[in-house]
Amino acid sequence: MLATAIIVFREVLEAALVVSIVLAATRGVIRRGLWVSGGVLGGVLGATAVAFFADAIAAAASGVGQELFNATVLFVAVIMLGWHNVWMSQHGRELASSLKSVSEAVRGGARPMHVLAAVVGMAVLREGSELVLFLYGVAASGSGGASGMLTGALTGVGAGVAVGTALYLGLLRIPSSRLFSVTGWMILLLAAGMASQGAAFLVQADILPALGERVWGTTALVSDEGVLGRVLHTLIGYTARPYGIQVLFYLVALGAIMTLMKIVNGAKRAASSAEAALTSRTTPQASN
Repeated sequence: MLATAIIVFREVLEAALVVSIVLAATRGVIRRGLWVSGGVLGGVLGATAVAFFADAIAAAASGVGQELFNATVLFVAVIMLGWHNVWMSQHGRELASSLKSVSEAVRGGARPMHVLAAVVGMAVLREGSELVLFLYGVAASGSGGASGMLTGALTGVGAGVAVGTALYLGLLRIPSSRLFSVTGWMILLLAAGMASQGAAFLVQADILPALGERVWGTTALVSDEGVLGRVLHTLIGYTARPYGIQVLFYLVALGAIMTLMKIVNGAKRAASSAEAALTSRTTPQASN
């Protein structure tokens, strides 16, 4: 029971944190609950499919099928999150100044809610698939009966959802004028952390070089297996003993997304300035 509860809590916690950030980032958007729920449902269905093909996935690609699967899901999520932040760098000020205008943006198809739904689905799919394989291992080892596993699973789900809900409620206390900025930074760090995790899976699959087995060691301070370590792992990509390639992927993802955000934001400001200048020249003529 205890092993099951810990495993379920860890995986549900990571998915719940992602869902909480996405919900906070879309505060005030109509039908956001429908989109996020659809993402969760899609992830659950995907994880269910993984459960049916667990043996085949684990044995695929010379026994590293699960690592390749996890890396693929993570990198897709990184692209989706990066896309969202680039979009927010262009439209975030308008949303922050008036949450009422968000509904019009959604109706016009301007807001990429499908992107965030996909991110939620990917998060649930990844954690769900890992959970399926971990529980498969626990069951195969004979650690506890079916009732013990069920009790442990329910305990883990409840604890993970509770922590995710606490984060969401905390984010809602942030003034709307600053909410998009805060969640934007959280999503940026979340994406960089996912890129780092994806690199680790590719190292385990012997596809990428480690570039140094352990860059630093902070296990004595914050362990990867502890609650704080898992929360930091999800939110900012914390790893107590990272590979060098993980640090590289983290920095590259962080730099690439921030650069694209600055480029898009700069282009938007230039366009706004040009439009303002044109308006100032044409206004006097219209009044005459």
